[in-house]
Formats: sequence, structure tokens, C-alpha cells
Amino acid sequence: MEASFAQENINDKKEKYLHFIEQYAPLIDGERNIISVLANTTAALKEAFGFFWTGFYLVEDGELHLGPFQGSVACYRIKRGRGVCGTAWAEARTQVVADVDKFPGHIACSSLSRSEIVVPMISGGEVVGVLDIDSENLNTFDETDRIYLEKIVKMIVKNLY
Repeated sequence: MEASFAQENINDKKEKYLHFIEQYAPLIDGERNIISVLANTTAALKEAFGFFWTGFYLVEDGELHLGPFQGSVACYRIKRGRGVCGTAWAEARTQVVADVDKFPGHIACSSLSRSEIVVPMISGGEVVGVLDIDSENLNTFDETDRIYLEKIVKMIVKNLY
């Protein structure tokens, strides 16, 4: 299946997400390989929104382990409760951070990252991973991002777990 997620002609963020979801749903429908789904998800999000860094961390052996991503080199492991990803895991709640330098215990995998959103993947009441998206600009993410990225993560979880 060939899909283009580029959306240069759409200026409204909500409209971009709605268009993305419309194209994204058939991309993952019926696919059960977690690495394949997460890899294509990161590529599609990067293509559609141009985020600085987009990737997944998966819970394994009591830590978050780096999964498929698009962007510069990243941290391999993150402990529960550490940084934005570890906090999203520990609290099972999306973290929207306007300025990562002001987030207590922020883990700087790249000094270019300025703001971040992390959405937990919850299956059977347990966090099984997180979607982590970084921006090189302050205040990039808002309630619209939270709402639609949570929808996308729910689509992934429903498809895979």
C-alpha cells in the first residue's frame, strides 16, 4: 500500500490530524507485527507533521526500551518515573511539556529538543509503551495534539494487543 502523508496544503492542526487518521487507519489495519506498525507510524507522523523526533519506547524488563523512531540518535533505556517518558509511564497519563528545560529530571537525548509530548500506550490497564514526540521549538504541543495523538495511540493498541 502506497500512502503519502505530506500535508503542506493543510494549515489547521485539527484538520491535519483528521486527514492523517483517515490515511493512517488503512495503513495499520490488520497488521499485527509491532515493529512494522510502530516503524510505519513514526515515518507517517514525521512525514505529515515534520516533528523533530518521533518514536516509541516499549516496556521491557522494568524499563522503557527504545523502539522504532525517526530522528537523531536517542537514549536506549529510560527508568520508570524518569524524564518525560518515564513520567508518562508511571502516571499512565499524557505529558505535554512546553519547555523541556523546565521539566524536573528531563533526560536530554538531544540538546535541540525544546518541547515534547509523550502519550502512554495502555493495554489491559497496563502501560506497554509510550509514543514520544519532540520539537525543536518551544510550546509546540497543545490540547489538539494530545487529543489526536491519544486517538492514534488507541488505534495502535487496538490493532496490536
